[in-house]
Amino acid sequence: MRALKIAATGMTAQQLRVETISNNLANMNTTGYNARRAEFADLHYQQVTRAGTVNASDGTVLPTGVQVGLGVRASAISIHLAQGALSQTGNDLDVAIDGKGFLEVSLPSGQAAYTRDGALKRSAEGLIVTSDGFTVSPDITIPSDARNVSINADGEVYAYFDETAEGQLMGQLTLAGFSNPKGLEALGSNLFVETEASGSATVASPGENGLGTLRQGYLEASSVDAVREVTELIEAQRGYEMNAKVISAVDQMMGATTQVR
Repeated sequence: MRALKIAATGMTAQQLRVETISNNLANMNTTGYNARRAEFADLHYQQVTRAGTVNASDGTVLPTGVQVGLGVRASAISIHLAQGALSQTGNDLDVAIDGKGFLEVSLPSGQAAYTRDGALKRSAEGLIVTSDGFTVSPDITIPSDARNVSINADGEVYAYFDETAEGQLMGQLTLAGFSNPKGLEALGSNLFVETEASGSATVASPGENGLGTLRQGYLEASSVDAVREVTELIEAQRGYEMNAKVISAVDQMMGATTQVR
């Protein structure tokens, strides 16, 4: 019976959906996290009788055929890109991206990565880095004697010193945009790298080329909707149970055939 394997693919699909939902709920407090959605497609079909086949008995053409579906498969786990709420922190080096775009960072391998996590820090050398210590591009160094730091909406970083009233420009943060940000590959730690599907990064100043602006003293919260996730979790659980019932029903049918005398 095909139904056993078909129901098994349905259970596997719902299991993947539950895993995706659980990852969303686990990251509901992760800075700049966007919810993922599991997407599915039907498997290929067994063509018992093709539509348009000539009926041998009278020569007429069959308007419909007999196509038996063989289950479901996972087609993608896509990112639902949405702006998270901006929460005020008051920290000088916390920046939230209000709009599209990613901060560019340099990995230890020299590869460029991208993030929306604006919880920035200052290294021992004064460089602006991420929470994991990755340097934000372009390199901006804050002198150790700076009493505070100001970052405006255009990404310009000013340092203020005791001996002067006016701030000194240390550099400017830039943002990277992609033609297909859903095609970025997630590395974990709120980092992404570009792929052929995402296209190459277009780097510009905040507010240019459709990119967002920066908000100092704010962080972008996760865009996960807990109510929606719990609702989908219930749906996935019911779908899993229905496929399990199909397997149970097929087992009973197969048991009945073995008892025929």
